[in-house]
Amino acid sequence: MPTVLGFEGSANKIGVGVVRDGAVLANPRRTYVTPAGTGFLPGDTARHHRAVVLDLLQEALTEAGLTSQDIDCIAYTKGPGMGAPLVSVAVVARTVAQLWNKPLLGVNHCIGHIEMGRLITGATSPTVLYVSGGNTQVIAYSEHRYRIFGETIDIAVGNCLDRFARVLKISNDPSPGYNIEQMAKRGKKLVELPYTVKGMDVSFSGILSFIEDVAQRMLATGECTPEDLCFSLQETVFAMLVEITERAMAHCGSQEALVVGGVGCNMRLQEMMETMCQERGARLFATDERFCIDNGAMIAQAGWEMFQAGHRTPLSESGVTQRFRTDEVEVTWRD
Repeated sequence: MPTVLGFEGSANKIGVGVVRDGAVLANPRRTYVTPAGTGFLPGDTARHHRAVVLDLLQEALTEAGLTSQDIDCIAYTKGPGMGAPLVSVAVVARTVAQLWNKPLLGVNHCIGHIEMGRLITGATSPTVLYVSGGNTQVIAYSEHRYRIFGETIDIAVGNCLDRFARVLKISNDPSPGYNIEQMAKRGKKLVELPYTVKGMDVSFSGILSFIEDVAQRMLATGECTPEDLCFSLQETVFAMLVEITERAMAHCGSQEALVVGGVGCNMRLQEMMETMCQERGARLFATDERFCIDNGAMIAQAGWEMFQAGHRTPLSESGVTQRFRTDEVEVTWRD
């Protein structure tokens, strides 16, 4: 019964998780929250992670009721993500692995989300909509790879939402996306925004530029409210995501859809995906904020799968990379 400890810190969340044979034993997490109207810079985020990571490690072990002797492997996020936060967490993972004399595993962040989603929901071979602040991809498994069927050609959907939140000075606590979701529930008017689907790919930068340009004027003249703009942005970008996911499902003949990533917590997105799946006679699988949002357990779970399949990361190859595509990883643990 291998027990894997996972470190995640690719963006403004840092988490340490413990997984043993499909059971999540611990999954504490901290978030670096910046003032409204601002984003998070790599250096500041890395300093936050360094300040809390050892406390999180101890918290995870205590919650799981384990000691270092009970851990069989140390997994960490190799990428993709922000350089400085990735490095700060990887250094800790490498150090712990050497101090405890445990094997090390560098995990693809995106695959961590997918494997966590599969574990928690029980989905067998779903078409995956992976939506977060740094990534937007539609993925399906085939022949030992997670194949990317469609993706953003510029910024991620979560980045689009986060940057719009800065325009309206929406709070970053607990997250700008969550606060946009709550405001959107009170929206009454649908403002027409650019709808940009290009084949299987999507583009969000033009929508963001447009709404940034018109927001203050429309608000000043009373044409709409901040809630209307949040509602309109959500409806537009989520419709685009549902469209390309449905097209991928049709291509794959899939009867399962799985939503993962931080934006996957959004209940309106889940509702729209559920409607699409019902019309296709398919099933939707999704998780809540414990597992959708970046967390250590997802890295531990992907690490557990890799460990069981015989993967190991030599110390000489245990760096990080900001660009690490989902389809670069050979998925030897699936048939």
